[in-house]
Amino acid sequence: MPANENEQVVRERMDFDVVIVGAGPSGLSAAIKLAQLSQANNQNLSICVVEKGSEVGAHILSGNVFETHALNELIPDWKEKGAPISVAAGSDNFVFLTTKKHFRLPTPPQMNNHGNYIISLGNLCRWLAEQATQLGVQIFPGFPAAETIIENNRVCGIITGDFGIGKNGEKKESYQPGMELRAKYTLFGEGVRGHLTKRLEKTFNLREGKNQQTYGIGIKEIWKIKPENHKPGKIIHTIGWPMDSQTYGGSFLYHAEDEQVFIGYVIGLDYKNPYLNPFKEFQRYKTHPFIKKYLEGGTRISYGARAINEGGFQSIPKLTFPGGALIGCAAGFLNVPKIKGSHTAMKSGMLAAETIFESLTNSKDNIGAYEEKIKNSWIYTELYKVRNIRPSFRYGTFIGLIYSALDTYIFRGRAPWTFNHHADNKALSKKESAKPIEYPLPDGKISFDLLSSVYLSGTHHEEDQPAHLKLIDPTIPVNYNLKFYDGPEQRFCPAGVYEFIEESGQKKLQINAQNCVHCKTCDIKDTTQNINWVTPEGGGGPNYPNM
Repeated sequence: MPANENEQVVRERMDFDVVIVGAGPSGLSAAIKLAQLSQANNQNLSICVVEKGSEVGAHILSGNVFETHALNELIPDWKEKGAPISVAAGSDNFVFLTTKKHFRLPTPPQMNNHGNYIISLGNLCRWLAEQATQLGVQIFPGFPAAETIIENNRVCGIITGDFGIGKNGEKKESYQPGMELRAKYTLFGEGVRGHLTKRLEKTFNLREGKNQQTYGIGIKEIWKIKPENHKPGKIIHTIGWPMDSQTYGGSFLYHAEDEQVFIGYVIGLDYKNPYLNPFKEFQRYKTHPFIKKYLEGGTRISYGARAINEGGFQSIPKLTFPGGALIGCAAGFLNVPKIKGSHTAMKSGMLAAETIFESLTNSKDNIGAYEEKIKNSWIYTELYKVRNIRPSFRYGTFIGLIYSALDTYIFRGRAPWTFNHHADNKALSKKESAKPIEYPLPDGKISFDLLSSVYLSGTHHEEDQPAHLKLIDPTIPVNYNLKFYDGPEQRFCPAGVYEFIEESGQKKLQINAQNCVHCKTCDIKDTTQNINWVTPEGGGGPNYPNM
């Protein structure tokens, strides 16, 4: 039976005190904090967390050298409770790469990892979910938040995605309408470029007077390497090759447990050359002699990609609106020089939880107090001090390094100015003024092709469903992007979703939505903002085991 927009859909309704969108570090920390406050004050709050991944952690990807600051506050006895945090950070190495050589640089103080741990953030989220469940929190994995319920200019909850809609828009036999999850307060911890957050920013004008957010794309692999090459706790960050001096980018290589290394590359999505291919840059980077020596004889066991917020302090939007708030990477609390955002995400969720608890128990709606709590917290202090470092790199790597040293050692983060950001989607040069990039073919040992990489991400989507990557104008990819920029979407996607094919003698953009790893790069980098990422059927996407 065809789905009809005007048809009245009967949905099951569930009511909660608080609904939290996203079982990431911020969402789970908010849930735990709310439950702790509820128990300590003999309250009985109903708390629900919805997660679009097939399980908690399935869509979590991060480096990750973890700072325990927020976790110490939330669960002081996390060691005794068996948190999956065991590999203490060891030596810090900051290295500049040329084509064949490498040079050791002084480690910036922000990148000093003494007291931190190399972890799988996905596994930490699984553990946090266990702690939340034990406190009475209800967690629904495989249920994406598809729509926000807004009534009388107030957010009143969310609607989960429908199941069983075919590609043609018809209801299949398996059709089940999404549920209404209503709440007195709703927290949005969707992560970077959340599709509901994007709409909320427009509906409630949350970016008025704020910088636009700017982003990077992070691509990561996990390798099992030879025992003689493995040094638990060793941390390596590189800048320089393969990026040119005008493109922001750098790598990480972290020696984790069980002879595994987490290796990845981050490229600022304000890059200019439309021929740049982030996936191929990462594969090329691994062939550098300084990096390759760690990987030789090893086995690649996992692959994934995710956009990250790089805007920092000046790009944080207004955080609250009637009935809810933004937390974690949905708001953008990443400390770029530290390359860390999990601790700030967790703390933001905790502060939002405190605010909501006070509002619920005092029968006084004061969600706006969350903004003040953020400003009075160490999140604000930490992000303010480093606010000018990332934008200084728009002038090139060397000027960025020089300014960062001045800002850190001379101004100590208190310079009497704040640099602004520019929009990533407007940064590309036209193809006539850009130089094509010749990438080496993968060798199948150190560097790999795209499709075999996507296979390692465990990505799966129900084939017979509407594509969750929507083109506002289907003519733009060929008539504009291909014509003027040589179709950058076929290169900036790290999962091979976008492909230009020839059909009846005409070029056409083919969207392989089943490959999508939910990184959100296309939604960010597309020049005309013609691509709109919406949630697919629940449980779809990557299934990362321990990213």
